[in-house]
Amino acid sequence: MRFPNLKHLYYLTVLHKEQHFAKAAQKCNVSQSTLSTAIQNLEENIGQQLLEREHKTFVFTDFGEDLVDRSKQLLAHAQDWTNFAESSGDWQSGVLKLGVIPTIAPFMFESIITAVHQHLPKLHLQLMEDTTDNLLTKLSDGEVDLLLLALPMKTPGCKQLSLGKDPFHLVAHESRKNELASSFSIDSLPNDSIFLLQKEHCLTEHAVSACGLAHKAQVSSLTASSLHTLVALVNSKMGFSFMPEMALDQGVLSGTDVVAMPAEDDAYREIGLTWRVGTTRMQLFRKVATIIAKLLPQPRADL
Repeated sequence: MRFPNLKHLYYLTVLHKEQHFAKAAQKCNVSQSTLSTAIQNLEENIGQQLLEREHKTFVFTDFGEDLVDRSKQLLAHAQDWTNFAESSGDWQSGVLKLGVIPTIAPFMFESIITAVHQHLPKLHLQLMEDTTDNLLTKLSDGEVDLLLLALPMKTPGCKQLSLGKDPFHLVAHESRKNELASSFSIDSLPNDSIFLLQKEHCLTEHAVSACGLAHKAQVSSLTASSLHTLVALVNSKMGFSFMPEMALDQGVLSGTDVVAMPAEDDAYREIGLTWRVGTTRMQLFRKVATIIAKLLPQPRADL
């Protein structure tokens, strides 16, 4: 069997993602007939059926599904090879695509850009903000090289490196601060008074775990799409919320009457990097880790 054409493998992964020939062809910037021929050539080269076709519809065979996963891995390694070649083997140069979740990105993008440019001036940093699930998919598909996430988080097929802690703080309108005893507990807050982010934001899961909010009657059914919306809800005197320290450091409460207090039991979320297993860019990732760690409220001391 001949070695596969990497471009054809890319077409295969895009077709699997789009589940539609016309949409996949458009994304690949080729004609639909070119895409279809490429898939057929793959099947002929491999000697196995990848798609079960019926009229204008299709489904991937079990073998085709497995081959898509292996194709993603091969394409990711090919991208690493390309990055290495384009940088002439200089690990400090080239392009680095860094994905960051929405509860970190607005508060760290500027400082990350400045610090990376200072320490790695030959590196071209490309930042992308998206939800954790979407970023993990993009990492698996080779669309990004490295992720900055809140941990713990399941990242199958990837390595993780903790960079430090981001403490949680209880936030309340100044007029409601007196309702909180000096040594308050979550149980002492009114029912339906704690606002959290929507479930697609991992900050909610981490806050629930770190602050002991699981199955608490105090958690409101009203959720927010961003930390700024949470602040607005608290500023309306409707209730309370939990805010990561990095957001407070960047002035997320500015212009409001909301005040912050330490959460119970030194609650925090862990911040870390994750990347694909088998990458050839470990030296660069380790350097980026030391740069970003220093920007966190409580960086790891051993990096």
